[in-house]
Amino acid sequence: MPDKKDKNNNPEQLLPEEFVLSSDEYKALKEKADLADQHFDKFIRLQADVENMRKRSLKEKENFVKFASMGLINEFINILDEFELAKESAEKKHDAKLLFEGVNMITKHLQDILKNQGLTVISQTGVAFDHDRHEAVETAVLDDCDENTVVEVLRKGYSLNGRVIRPAMVKVSRKPLAA
Repeated sequence: MPDKKDKNNNPEQLLPEEFVLSSDEYKALKEKADLADQHFDKFIRLQADVENMRKRSLKEKENFVKFASMGLINEFINILDEFELAKESAEKKHDAKLLFEGVNMITKHLQDILKNQGLTVISQTGVAFDHDRHEAVETAVLDDCDENTVVEVLRKGYSLNGRVIRPAMVKVSRKPLAA
C-alpha cells in the first residue's frame, strides 16, 4: 500500500489525468518559454563575455608586468654601451685618466636616469635622526651638536617617489654620559 507521503511527492499524481491548454494559454506559455530561452542564451553569452574579458585582462596584466621596465632597461643598455666604449678607449690609449673621466660621465648619466625615474638620495648630515629614513649604526659623543643628529652618512639611502626603499646608514650624535 503506497504511503500518503509518496502520493503527495509524485508530481504525476498531482495533475489530473488529462491536462489540456487552450490555444491562448498555449501561446502565452510558449512565449514565456521562448523568452526564458532568450534570457538563458543571453546569460550564457554574457557569462562567456565576462570570462573572455577576465582572460584578456589577465593577459594584459601579464604583458604589463613583463614589459613595464622596458624603457628603463633600454636606458641601462645605453649605460652598458657607454661602459664598454670607455673601457675600449682606455685600453687602446692605455690612459687611466680617460677611463676615470668615462666612468664619471657614466655615473652622472646613471644618476640622471634614476632621478628621472623618481629616485631621490638620502644623504644629509646635520638633520635630526628619522628612523623611517635612517639606520643608526654608530654613535659619536659630541658636545657641540644636538642629541640624535645625523653627523655622518656611512652609506647613502634612497627613496623612490617618496617611499624609502633603502634607509641611509648613519652615525648619530649623543651627549656624553653624566659623571
